[in-house]
Amino acid sequence: MDYVVMMPAAGSGKRMGAGYNKLFLQLDHKPIIIHTLLVFEEDPACKGVILAVKRDERNEIQSMLDQFGISKIKAIVDGGTERQFSVAACIEAHAENGIVLVHDAARPFLERSVIANLVQKATEFGAAIAAVQPKDTMKIATDGVVEKTVDRDKLWIVQTPQAFRYDVLKEASESAIREGFLGTDESMLVERLGHPVRIVESTYENVKMTTQEDLVFGEIILKRQQEDLV
Repeated sequence: MDYVVMMPAAGSGKRMGAGYNKLFLQLDHKPIIIHTLLVFEEDPACKGVILAVKRDERNEIQSMLDQFGISKIKAIVDGGTERQFSVAACIEAHAENGIVLVHDAARPFLERSVIANLVQKATEFGAAIAAVQPKDTMKIATDGVVEKTVDRDKLWIVQTPQAFRYDVLKEASESAIREGFLGTDESMLVERLGHPVRIVESTYENVKMTTQEDLVFGEIILKRQQEDLV
């Protein structure tokens, strides 16, 4: 089943502490954003990617796309001050029915089987998100005092991609902007309309490159992937 990717890539990456866009940091001699884009470049079911970027980084990103032969970019749009606005710009640039995936540009270790499951669920139910269950005991606390231990079987750590029928995502995005609601992810926007969102179990390797520690983890994942190919 075919899909199109909407990829917000206009964040500041302050927690990485690099002093510039963390997506330009290198893993095995390739920028993080290129590793992420290659996942979709190599998936025959992906029919295109819409990138939302900072206007002053557009030329640098275009140069990377050319250098590494990324050919599936349908459009590059100006990103907003918030992720929600960047995705809204991608929605406006797309305007086609079908399944769309919203994916963090800083998650380069996504497995194709997770993508396929998301697309299938979104086709059937309209909305699906990638997530993993927490490994540790979870507690609720106020002012540093534990109130109770939470049943972790009911908890999920949400990742991306998040997959939707285009009309569902468009309605949710437009409603949120119209009503001045700012959500933390696209699923939250869909949930507030009362639309059920299905969970697709992902992998713990689908980590977002947010801190320096994540880069170390990323290098380990890449090394293991290379060893598996030998």
